Amino acid sequence: MDRLDESKIRVPGLEVRILERCTSTNALLMADTAGHPVLLAAEEQTAGRGRRGRRWRSPHGAGATFSIRRHMRCPPQQLSGLSLAVGVAAARALRVLGAGEVMLKWPNDLLVRGAKLGGILIETRVQGGEATAVVGIGINCRPVPALGARLRRSVTALDELLHPAPDRNTVIGAVAREVLGALQTFERSGLPAFAEEWRALHAHEGNRLRVRLADGRTLSGIAGGIAPSGALRLRTRSRTRDVASGRIISARPA
Repeated sequence: MDRLDESKIRVPGLEVRILERCTSTNALLMADTAGHPVLLAAEEQTAGRGRRGRRWRSPHGAGATFSIRRHMRCPPQQLSGLSLAVGVAAARALRVLGAGEVMLKWPNDLLVRGAKLGGILIETRVQGGEATAVVGIGINCRPVPALGARLRRSVTALDELLHPAPDRNTVIGAVAREVLGALQTFERSGLPAFAEEWRALHAHEGNRLRVRLADGRTLSGIAGGIAPSGALRLRTRSRTRDVASGRIISARPA
C-alpha cells in the first residue's frame, strides 16, 4: 500500500500535513485558527462529514481524503457556489491523471459512468468580516468491499478505472493544485467563470430529473445549467426553477 508522504505532495502555497488517523480533516481545520493556507490529509477518517451533517468513515489507506483551508478575499455571500467550482477543478485534475470519464453530479459528487468516485464538502467561517473556506475532498482510490451496499448506490475507485492507477500522493497533489488555482479564480470572478465548464461536465445536463427538496417535497424538470448562486436550474412545465438545496433522486433522458 502506498503511504501518504508530506514530501511527495507538492502544492506551492500550502503547508501540507499528514495524520495517520483522525475524526474529520474538515473539523480539525475548522477548529484551527492558524492564518496561513493548509492542506490536511489523513490515512483514515473515523467521523468524516457529508452534506446535511451525514457522517462517513474512510477505511485506512483506501482513499485520497483531505481538506484545504484558505482565507477567501471575496464577499462571504458569494461562497454559496464554491463547491461547484471546486468540482470542476477536481474533475479537471482527475481527467489529466487519466480518468477521462469523470463527470459531476449536482451539487457535490464526482461520477464515472453513474458510479460515485468521490465527493466534496465546503464549510465556511466568517469572522471580523473575513471568510475562511475549508474544502473537503474524498476520492475513492481502492475498492472497499460492501461500500456500495452500505451507501445503497453504485461506487467506483481509481484502481478499477486506471491500470496502473496513480498513487494517492500524486492524486492529492494534482487535485489540490487545481483546486488552489480555482479558489484564486473564484475570488476574482465568482462562479460564472466556471459555469460553462460545469455544465459540460454535468452528468445529468439536459436530462429529466426528480429532485428531493430540503423540505421533503419533490420537483421534476429538465436540467438546464446552474444559477450564479450555484442553484440547479430546472425547466418545469410552467417555468424555470432554481433549486438551492436538494438531492437528485432520479435521472432519465428528456
